Amino acid sequence: MANAPVAPKPYSGLVFFERGYRPFFLGAALFVGIAIPLWVVTLETGEDIVSGISSRDYHVHEMIFGYLSAVFAGFLLTALPNWTNRPAIAGLQLALLSLLWLLGRIAMVTSTSWPLAAAIIDASFLVVVVAIAWKEVILGGSIRNYPVCLIISLLAVANIAFHYALVTESDTAMIERMSLGVPALLISLVGGRVVPNFSGNWMKQNGISPLPAAFSKYDMMVMAATAITLGSWIILPDDFVTGILFSGLSLLHLIRLYRWRGWQTGAEPLVLILHVGYFWLPLWFGLSGLAILAPEYFSASSALHALTAGAIGTMTVAIMTRAILGHSGRKLHAGSGTQTIYVMIIWGALMRVFAEVLPFDYLFIVSASGTLWAGGFIVFVVVYGPYCLKKKIADYSG
Repeated sequence: MANAPVAPKPYSGLVFFERGYRPFFLGAALFVGIAIPLWVVTLETGEDIVSGISSRDYHVHEMIFGYLSAVFAGFLLTALPNWTNRPAIAGLQLALLSLLWLLGRIAMVTSTSWPLAAAIIDASFLVVVVAIAWKEVILGGSIRNYPVCLIISLLAVANIAFHYALVTESDTAMIERMSLGVPALLISLVGGRVVPNFSGNWMKQNGISPLPAAFSKYDMMVMAATAITLGSWIILPDDFVTGILFSGLSLLHLIRLYRWRGWQTGAEPLVLILHVGYFWLPLWFGLSGLAILAPEYFSASSALHALTAGAIGTMTVAIMTRAILGHSGRKLHAGSGTQTIYVMIIWGALMRVFAEVLPFDYLFIVSASGTLWAGGFIVFVVVYGPYCLKKKIADYSG
């Protein structure tokens, strides 16, 4: 049974550290807006971003454990008070945690001079976030959210393993797949909550029916199939069985998405984007199955970007925009600036995924897609940065 609600003390510190979404969502978007253009430069010039680590390894690590970890931290620290009825992590604690994430980004750039120390600094961020999450859900009796904490714990383990492979100059391929399988599983789990719930709430407010299907045994079956398929992919990425599992799983997730009736949310992009973001997941499963079963038609690398640039990019932005609007006291509506963000990120992802089949120079399309995708995050910083830096509207006296 959850503990009784704890009346929080009025927060009187720096607004930026009032709630986790403020430093981490803004920091994550700003980081992408800087890191991806640097990655594009390395593609064009062939020069590594930092010495001692390949540009590819740096790119993979920082998009997962730099960007995505910050988004996860912002999401968890913002959601935990609602899950547990406990006070939010704020003020000095949040400032120190934000500093630790920032030090991790600096450590990765300077890791050549102190590889072991850099690894410890970077890996410690997720370890601390996981410790906070477990502490809060246990003390708050929020058993329902144990799976979320478990999945984030797996990501922390994957980061430690990634650093071990870098320090020992071991192969990182399986660790990369594990690192990407974790967010795919989390999107399936959390998306299964927020997409139908937020859509259903909006439909009720606007008198639209029928409502999205409630969580059922079908969703449990899809989650189990997802875990099995991702496990197969992590261990046997090119196996025929994995290709069949991916293909079947794509259909299962498409059916799941259909049950949420996303076409009824077209009047509000803030809700529709959740369905678009989730659609990238079955697209990745399907393209990955094709890449395994018929590699002459599509590559595994291009398919993988349906998960990274597509599902992860779109779903994280969908969650961040909605969370910032709601927690800053603004109307849950996607204005022109927000819609511009969505369009840029979706088109950037589409260009990257299908770059190899488009009738244009491959390197040019990849560079253009990265620039467009990163541009979406720069627009995010411009539009949502002020919301993260100012008090909640309801807090203003006039």
